[in-house]
Amino acid sequence: MLQLREKEIFGTLKRMEKFKFVIIGGYAVNAYTLPRFSVDCDIVIKDKEELKEIEETLVNFGYLKEDNNKDKTSYYGDFLRLEKDMGDNIKVSIDILIKEVLDRQTNATFSTDWVFDNSEIRTLRGKTITEELKLRIINLDALFVLKFVSCRLTDIRDIFMLAPNIKNKGWVKEEISKKYDFNKLFLKVEEKITSKQFKDSLQGVYGIIDERVFEKHKKAILDLKKT
Repeated sequence: MLQLREKEIFGTLKRMEKFKFVIIGGYAVNAYTLPRFSVDCDIVIKDKEELKEIEETLVNFGYLKEDNNKDKTSYYGDFLRLEKDMGDNIKVSIDILIKEVLDRQTNATFSTDWVFDNSEIRTLRGKTITEELKLRIINLDALFVLKFVSCRLTDIRDIFMLAPNIKNKGWVKEEISKKYDFNKLFLKVEEKITSKQFKDSLQGVYGIIDERVFEKHKKAILDLKKT
């Protein structure tokens, strides 16, 4: 089931290569650390006119427009979800954010210009398939900022895996602080990653993680407060 979904998402992204978009969310995480599976693929675009072309392309490949779906994603703004039913209760979706990314947990907003400015062409590799795609993906530091601000459990697991590879901790902390109270968010993250249950939760998504590696990642997160 996971392989079928991932194969469909990769096939869909390949069909969309001609469009200008940036991948954020779970599929962006896969470009920087151990891959984890995500049912939804989140992309950001600037142009509403291009949205019509993207929608038409996806509809031609079996996707349907979903209505009243803001409760299904952690990010929204001008937002469109296109979902494909592959049968046997297997579904995949492309979540398209236009003009801005608005985090529903904190109401913090990130402009599409910010997302595009902090993105680059990178290789996206599958978790259950061998296919690779070169696409524009939000860079690691900016992805960390988005997920730190959102701060759901799934985001905390992701930032935990990303933390040792942050290039500019000062920039990351500054960008987070522009959007929300860094200390409040940090306390939430700290409480979660130091709990007894966190490692099991993390391994349930990313697979077995060596204790030394786990402690290295935890330290990278905790050191952010000292920056």
